[in-house]
Amino acid sequence: MLVKYEQVQLCQDDQEVLSDLNLEISDGQFIYVLGEVGCGKTSLLKSIYGELPIAAGEATVLDNDMTHVRPRHLPKLRRQLGIVFQDFQLLRDRTVDENLDFVLRATGWSKKIDRERRIIEVLEQVGLPEKTRHLPHELSGGEQQRVCIARAILNKPKLLLADEPTANLDIENGRRVMELLNGIRLQGTTVVMSTHNEQWPKEFPGIVWRCKDGKLLIESCELARAE
Repeated sequence: MLVKYEQVQLCQDDQEVLSDLNLEISDGQFIYVLGEVGCGKTSLLKSIYGELPIAAGEATVLDNDMTHVRPRHLPKLRRQLGIVFQDFQLLRDRTVDENLDFVLRATGWSKKIDRERRIIEVLEQVGLPEKTRHLPHELSGGEQQRVCIARAILNKPKLLLADEPTANLDIENGRRVMELLNGIRLQGTTVVMSTHNEQWPKEFPGIVWRCKDGKLLIESCELARAE
């Protein structure tokens, strides 16, 4: 079990966002978190990587007790996760390979040759091997998001969290990102993705959760597990 919540309550600025959260996340799953803007999708993901504290209940993420986790322990937890943000959050003054190298150095990759090899591997995986020397502003939105996915999988995480990863993309680039995330799931990484796009679960079947009226509802459990 990667994540388990029991009777969890989440609050933002002293206002309850979600309550009575009971959920489990296991290996090889693709989970959609659907719902309108402001319904709590992002808050749920933030609670998993420790940016939003657990207000009440019991929560475990990768064997970490999130109700008592200390701030100094959060970097170690986050090194085991992959996180893809809607607004990319790339370092604007650094090239693609420098962005990725920054993460590898920060997470303990001391040998330059190992870092270079891993950067080549992930860029090939996301279909951007020729973009190593490009700055973020020289890339399209779809390419920037694929770099973000490459960054998220550098350390081969068991769990990848993607917060509205297709929201700022056109349909073609959005579908390309979805194909990439689905391929990552097929290789064994669990993907939890927030989105307001109701079409993606139809094209790329998965487990469907919905945030509505302060609750999390399970709507569908359709998913072919990783081979």
